[in-house]
Amino acid sequence: MSTTPGPLHAAHPGGWSRLQRWAPGLATLLGYQRDWLGRDISAGLVLTAILVPVGMGYAQAAGLPAIHGLYATMIPLLAYAVFGPSRIMVLGPDSTLAAVIAALILPLAAGSIERAVALAGMLALLSGACSLVIGFARLGLVADLLSKPIRIGFMNAIALTVIVGQLPKAFGFAADAADLPGRVAALAQGIASGHSNPAALAISCASLGLILLLRRHRPQWPGILLAVVLATALSAWWGLAHTAGVSVVGSLPQGLPGFHFPRVALQDIWHLLPGAIIISMLSFADTSVLSRSLTQRGGNRVSQDQEMIALGVANLASGLFQGFSISSSASRTPVAESAGAKTQLTGLVGAAAIALLLLFAPNLLQNLPGAVLAAVVIAACLSFTDVAGMWALLRLRRTEFALSVISFLGVAFVGVIEGIFITIALALLVLIWNAWHPHFAVLARVDGAKGYHDVARHPEGRRIPGLVLFRWDAQLFFANAEIFREEVLRAIAVAPTPVQRVVVAADAITDVDITAAEVLTRLHQDLAQRGIELWFAGLKGPVRDRLHHYGTLQVVGNDIFAPTVGRAVNQYRQTYRVAWKDWDEV
Repeated sequence: MSTTPGPLHAAHPGGWSRLQRWAPGLATLLGYQRDWLGRDISAGLVLTAILVPVGMGYAQAAGLPAIHGLYATMIPLLAYAVFGPSRIMVLGPDSTLAAVIAALILPLAAGSIERAVALAGMLALLSGACSLVIGFARLGLVADLLSKPIRIGFMNAIALTVIVGQLPKAFGFAADAADLPGRVAALAQGIASGHSNPAALAISCASLGLILLLRRHRPQWPGILLAVVLATALSAWWGLAHTAGVSVVGSLPQGLPGFHFPRVALQDIWHLLPGAIIISMLSFADTSVLSRSLTQRGGNRVSQDQEMIALGVANLASGLFQGFSISSSASRTPVAESAGAKTQLTGLVGAAAIALLLLFAPNLLQNLPGAVLAAVVIAACLSFTDVAGMWALLRLRRTEFALSVISFLGVAFVGVIEGIFITIALALLVLIWNAWHPHFAVLARVDGAKGYHDVARHPEGRRIPGLVLFRWDAQLFFANAEIFREEVLRAIAVAPTPVQRVVVAADAITDVDITAAEVLTRLHQDLAQRGIELWFAGLKGPVRDRLHHYGTLQVVGNDIFAPTVGRAVNQYRQTYRVAWKDWDEV
């Protein structure tokens, strides 16, 4: 990302380059332009109105006190302002991660709030460390294991799990359960037992309706802010906490979060580590997509590895200051962008505003009903559900639809972490199966079309007498080499004329391992005994060099290669004197 050079650049160009590499946000701030200031400040204040209720709501969704959502909002904004490469990216608590955090820490916390806070902090440290490892080692491709079908199923399951978990708060009572069936049972039992609070339910329904209506018809209006302000004002005016028994946030602890290393047992760390890996992968996938989108609109080049490093540092900072794991926000970042944000100073303004709230006005939100925070979280979950995406998968490719359904069912009914690992394992098995049984074809000439085409798709195609053109659309390795050999022999057996030569169209063969090379040698020898030659067309130079290194070419020969299928056909015709008229008669 380009920044305006400052005095440091003139005096120490090498130092400025290193600063841009390792602390691009700080480099931007050092080259700050004065005419950006007004927009950054106004955008930061607008953003704060969203950051506060959303952060508090996601903290409660993660099973933590609301104040820790503000800590997890404020501290990462400061860290990203220094290390983040994207000028207007907003980091903070995330509804997706909230469900993962709750699933990991609540069973271990056993009802202790202090222990839940410590576990959440350690989870943030572990996920931050994983993000740093991925960023420094440039392993961002690991996030590709979370394919689109897996992520659609995962996100829908997370949305359903979180929504069901928030419904008791919307109804005005508390219910604790770790999994979706337990949450459904607790919700039904609470409603059947008459624990619902009509005032809380009315507030949550009205707030949710207002947020959704404004999102649909007036997206430029701050629906969340309006819902929070109106509900808080009504709660304070009528004293709903006392007159109607509505649960409210209460006074927040005054002051800024202090440095606190979360102390948990080594056994807890081992329980949290798989979840930390999943969180880092989910965070990177979301951040990468959002960062690319901002890059396309803003024209600034952003390093994805640096995004991962900044995300890791932000999570470490959150964990050390009583926060929890965070990610980029696809909902709050557009708010900052539409408000005119120019640089990371917008995030600093938001963090400063939250700090002022905690220092001088911790009682400002004491009458905020918890039902409103439940509505905020439910609205967020509804925004990322993708039922239409699952139906599209069913229409387009049923294998990937099945993966999405398995991801959904695994996350919803087995567990967030278990479901993700099960689905990734299944996706890898599908990948292995496809490599094990790749596509192949016997080729023929088709009138009116250039090149050679699959006879299964073009049965009218004309075959060359005595020649089998066999195309293999994958690399050759130990798992599929015998299948390759069997299919070549089958193509020879069903050829319409006695076969004199087999040409393997090898453009798609990107590698041949030792096992496959041995199978090629055996195939060559078997065909030679039957008077049939084995040739290759379009085999890439590196693959041919590898066969030479294996010693395979010493057996099969060095003169069995043609640059293209067309050249291979011409060489065959010249060798065996096959005239075009002979071909036309077939």
